[in-house]
Amino acid sequence: MNELVLVLRAADLAARWHVHQRRKGAAGEPYINHLLEVANLVTQATNGSEPNITIAALLHDAIEDQDVRAETIAKEFGQHVTDIVLEVTDDKSLPKAERKRLQVEHAPHKSREAKLIKLADKISNVRAIADSPAQDWTAERRLEYVQWAKDVVAGLRGTSSWLEQQFDDAVRRAEASLG
Repeated sequence: MNELVLVLRAADLAARWHVHQRRKGAAGEPYINHLLEVANLVTQATNGSEPNITIAALLHDAIEDQDVRAETIAKEFGQHVTDIVLEVTDDKSLPKAERKRLQVEHAPHKSREAKLIKLADKISNVRAIADSPAQDWTAERRLEYVQWAKDVVAGLRGTSSWLEQQFDDAVRRAEASLG
């Protein structure tokens, strides 16, 4: 199947799977906006030359947030895409603090594809801290999130200088919005 068709199929499925999910921010954006932003960032970082990463970016939260089965993704998009999605999926059976600790610990050991998606995901989330933070998040909680994101990204550096610059810019904006 044509790569563009697969990318659009992934976008369509992501929109359907996440149809009732909203971002935590004050704007309450549809969650698909986050998935499209992450996919757009990795597509720009790879100059559109690696559609499997774009597809995995669109689907990166499907297993974790929507209980989509890995087998479903594999059937639609192949094992390589599924492996990337699984690599960026947190184990929701673990306590949140443990999941966050593991993200920092495992970041340097991820595949290049997973690192690109993790970088783009952190960019999107830190941008949201600056542009539309969750209403119930205090300034202290937002700063803690930004610091944790910086700790994760420290283990991802060396993957894409462009994405790393985007992340650094997002951090500056988020920190400036708090102070």
